[in-house]
Amino acid sequence: MRIVFMGTPDFAEASLQKLIDERFSVIGVFTQPDKPRGRGMSMSFSPVKTLALAHQIPVYQPETLRDGKALEKLKEWNPDILVVVAYGRILPDELLSLPRFGAINVHASLLPKYRGAAPIQWAVLNGDPVTGVSIMYLAHEMDSGDVIKTSETEIGEKETSGELFERLKHMGAQALVDSLREIEAGTAQRYPQDGAKASYVSMLDKSMAPIDWTKPAKLVLKQIFGLQPWPVATMTLGGTTLRVFDADLCEKHTNRTPGTVLAADTSGIEIACGNGEVIRVTQLQAPGKKRMSAADYLRGHPIDGVK
Repeated sequence: MRIVFMGTPDFAEASLQKLIDERFSVIGVFTQPDKPRGRGMSMSFSPVKTLALAHQIPVYQPETLRDGKALEKLKEWNPDILVVVAYGRILPDELLSLPRFGAINVHASLLPKYRGAAPIQWAVLNGDPVTGVSIMYLAHEMDSGDVIKTSETEIGEKETSGELFERLKHMGAQALVDSLREIEAGTAQRYPQDGAKASYVSMLDKSMAPIDWTKPAKLVLKQIFGLQPWPVATMTLGGTTLRVFDADLCEKHTNRTPGTVLAADTSGIEIACGNGEVIRVTQLQAPGKKRMSAADYLRGHPIDGVK
């Protein structure tokens, strides 16, 4: 089976690596154009391009998919199937319909829940106990195609989005190769999604970073873990904005206003949340400094009136 792979970031790289390791015939790769990165703003390759070139796989980087050139390239390569993983663009219908087996996608949620961008982060932010990956056929409407296979996993109590990302990218890669084998053998099943149960999520942005202390403690914790590695949750102490990386639930209640610092000692900084609940911040980062324990921060920045 001749495969054209379409993807860009490291989540997609894991799937491409798995295809290479399992000796699938990847005849070409579509990836986003090179972009300037770093302080020097030098042009750098995407993880998918870097991997493809290392294995002598032809790479195509169109600026657009709608001027006919991408379609011509695809006709030239003549794939049996498209594999799309975090490519970063919506594919026109004429590209989806060209290969005889169509196009399939690795999506990091249990569809139809969390269609759209950042499903991994939103699963953590919303405090979901379980998430997973879905392998689906691509259709005209975003993330609406028939599902071939799903794989579930529990979300750890203090698992960050970054940690979950690392697990799901490998789960997705395995589910992908299993699905491709079933498609090639003619045994793959198609399960239509229930559109009435669909939910959509958006990309994260920096406006989400300030902690909303009016939320219940569990959701405050999930904000802290869900916004790692980016944009990272923040709180303000003494006029300084601090990035928050770790915290625990305190087995106590308070009638103080959410956001009030209740205690600050060697165990951390206790802060009131919604519903009278309390969390203890244990790891943070001050501007221009390295991550440190809250206790280490307090040694140089004591909080007046709090013990």
